[in-house]
Amino acid sequence: MKQFMDKDFLLQSETAKKLYHEYAEKMPVLDYHCHISPREIAEDRHFDNITQVWLGGDHYKWRLMRSFGIDEKYITGDASDEEKFLTFAKCLEKAVGHPLYHWAHLELRKYFGFDGALTSRNAKEVYDLCNKVLQDPDMSVRKLIKMSDVTLICTTDDPIDTLEWHDKIKEDSSFDVKVLPAWRPDKAKNISKPEFTSYIEKLSEVSGVKIDSFASLKEALKVRLDFFASKGCTVTDHALEYVMYRPASDAEIEKIFAKRLAGGELSYEEDLKFQTAFMLFEGEEIARREWVMQLHFGCKRDNNTPMYEKLGPDTGYDSIDAYYPMGELADFLNALLVKNALPKTILYSLNPNDNKIINTMLGAFCEAPYVAKVQQGSAWWFNDSKLGMEQQIECVAESSNLSGFVGMLTDSRSFTSYTRHEYFRRILCNYFGKLVENGEYPAESIEVLGEIVSDISYNNAVRYFNFPLEVR
Repeated sequence: MKQFMDKDFLLQSETAKKLYHEYAEKMPVLDYHCHISPREIAEDRHFDNITQVWLGGDHYKWRLMRSFGIDEKYITGDASDEEKFLTFAKCLEKAVGHPLYHWAHLELRKYFGFDGALTSRNAKEVYDLCNKVLQDPDMSVRKLIKMSDVTLICTTDDPIDTLEWHDKIKEDSSFDVKVLPAWRPDKAKNISKPEFTSYIEKLSEVSGVKIDSFASLKEALKVRLDFFASKGCTVTDHALEYVMYRPASDAEIEKIFAKRLAGGELSYEEDLKFQTAFMLFEGEEIARREWVMQLHFGCKRDNNTPMYEKLGPDTGYDSIDAYYPMGELADFLNALLVKNALPKTILYSLNPNDNKIINTMLGAFCEAPYVAKVQQGSAWWFNDSKLGMEQQIECVAESSNLSGFVGMLTDSRSFTSYTRHEYFRRILCNYFGKLVENGEYPAESIEVLGEIVSDISYNNAVRYFNFPLEVR
């Protein structure tokens, strides 16, 4: 019997151990997509206790607790932070096979020095231990980032954001981790949302462009894109239900936009036509700037209306969407390609059934001199589990170019989530180790595998996103 989560955790062969300890473990972390707060980095926030850094805003943990029938008081309600932690510990103890069980213990080990297993019996002891660690004046947000050996972070930012906190971070020479904005224009795209017209007013004010047409909306967005570029942005991110392709004439799009500004309700087809026009515009602008376009899709959001009205979005009430207009994704990419305006693109579907479709599709859009110009992103959200990562890795390997993969991201709101990179790297090394042990790849080429592991862990992202970093 192996020791619980020892130094060779998830590494089931000598080859896997060698690849991880001699290559992957030594590579820094590049977090090209997350949802952490640049303000908390700029202000170097100190957390009062483990609940604030661990449970606050983490809807992964909230969902788990709800599945155990825990009252919302102990999740997002007014229970004390200690009560919330102790309640979560009771749930985690029985979360056998859940990725949170691994993530939580990797975080407790790395940041708080706790090597055991969190249980209902020792939860108070662990709570006190973690809080004692957090009382250290140096145990701040920046310290957590540095402990994780992070070199660069891309936050997620709306076009109307001032990016003032990014400026403050950049001006502070005492902190050498690069923190760059990433363009997330969903509010300008989601034309049928109730808050769309009020958002357009804000965008008009911030950009200095009077938005009274789709043409003027595009001009306003160009102004803000230029502003983001001046702050070092090279990455965009778009959340879609699915990537739909319903082209329409300029005149029809203008008519749809005018109807919505006048307070009218759009049909489903009108919404799709607008979103298609919006995303084609985005793709062209991203390509012109030589940025990277990330497309996240396959999610059915905000399924629980009463809880959405109470807590808002991103609180644990989303699910995988099984709708399959994947041919329209290919049509969308092709529409950009024929205009010579297809940017480097990363495709993330929340539905693991889309893995094979994506990896056969992207091969039609790769071209010199880019390595894996269009590629599948890391196993995302409900799929960044052991099984989800293994399936994604195997699918990319058999249908595309795994050696060109840009690797893991945190996609998190927590400053202790960087251990997900370790989790991914262990799974990646174990995959390669199995190939060698099974005679499917030559053992004498382990240095080649080591280079591939190092590239996927860090170097590929540096090259692909054109980040101002050195390849290691």
